[in-house]
Amino acid sequence: MLEEHAKLVEFIHLAGEVSGRKKLQKMVYIAKKMKMPFHEKYEFHIYGPYSEELTLRVEELCGMGFLAEQLEDKGSYVKYTYACTDEGQQFLTSMNRSHAKLSVCVDHLNEKSSRFLELVSTLLYFDHLSREQQIEKIHVVKGKLNFSEEEITQAFTFISELETCLN
Repeated sequence: MLEEHAKLVEFIHLAGEVSGRKKLQKMVYIAKKMKMPFHEKYEFHIYGPYSEELTLRVEELCGMGFLAEQLEDKGSYVKYTYACTDEGQQFLTSMNRSHAKLSVCVDHLNEKSSRFLELVSTLLYFDHLSREQQIEKIHVVKGKLNFSEEEITQAFTFISELETCLN
């Protein structure tokens, strides 16, 4: 019953901590697209792929004491940081969950900025389109972020590297 919850606790445990709600959304979405065992439903939103299910699950896990949510007031916004608690680690051992390549995936994702992950997740959201069409979509739906050709190339390279090391 709590299997999906355990997957998320494990994900954050492997990351050590995840800094930012947007970053967590993008990391889980990208992991899902890399065939990691996540089943949250995503829709396209202001910052790219977004899952209400994931948001609710994180809130539940914080309420259960399995995840710690730390808030930091940055003036114009609040930054959220998530970490696994001792109770969360005990929960994981009782669930006996682990995906062999999840740690590799989490490490690669967590070292990237949320801006970069927003680009990568948006490209993956439109992965049914040709590369040229994906780039056009980025300029339309993410025009205000002014992603450069270099950033887009780096994002495609990152996607290829992730696919290679996870398959």
